[in-house]
Amino acid sequence: MNLSAHYDAMRQAALPQLARGAAALDPLLDSAQDSRRGITLLARPPAAITDLIEGIMADFQFLEPGQYYYPVIDIHLTILSIISCYPGFTLALIDPARYQAIVHALLQARPPFRIRFAGLTASPGGIMMQGFPQDAGLANLRDAMRAAFRQSGLPHSIDQRYSIQTAHATIIRFRTKLLQPKLLVEKIEQYESLFIGSFEVNTLELVYNDWYQRAQHTVVLEKYSLG
Repeated sequence: MNLSAHYDAMRQAALPQLARGAAALDPLLDSAQDSRRGITLLARPPAAITDLIEGIMADFQFLEPGQYYYPVIDIHLTILSIISCYPGFTLALIDPARYQAIVHALLQARPPFRIRFAGLTASPGGIMMQGFPQDAGLANLRDAMRAAFRQSGLPHSIDQRYSIQTAHATIIRFRTKLLQPKLLVEKIEQYESLFIGSFEVNTLELVYNDWYQRAQHTVVLEKYSLG
């Protein structure tokens, strides 16, 4: 996949809708009844990267204070959604240790990989940091995980919603009517190619999580060091 073209196409499709003030608002962001939970393998950018992202979010927050801005501790890069979030899912429905064992076996002696964050893209529902793998490590890891879980016989929903190929990080979600839609679009365009930084992914987490990866709803099942 040409990620630059993919992110550009996403942005170009979303901006006219956002400029009209027709953002796709998330009705569950503030719902105490949202019971959607899942299992995810993820990575977290280092503080040097998230500090810069926090500054970008603050710029948007000045224009649109009512939207949802990801806390720095929640910013993440999804490696693979093993069980996509659905209502009522709990850890009691699976044997977490079997999932941990598969991931542990696959990550033994697997080298770190690098990601470059540069620019913003958008959808009708939010704004994402564009991520670009700098080597084949992420793609190879995802392929290995897909194969292992398909052969495992364990319940999973890998690729049922879509086959993840990107390396983006969602940083803003829309939850209320846009106050300044045209200025918001201009701000997205201002940041569409800004280089944020490159970083090595050397630690992964297998987590039980909600739809938004909020820390208060996250259970870290296991952490893994690469290399």
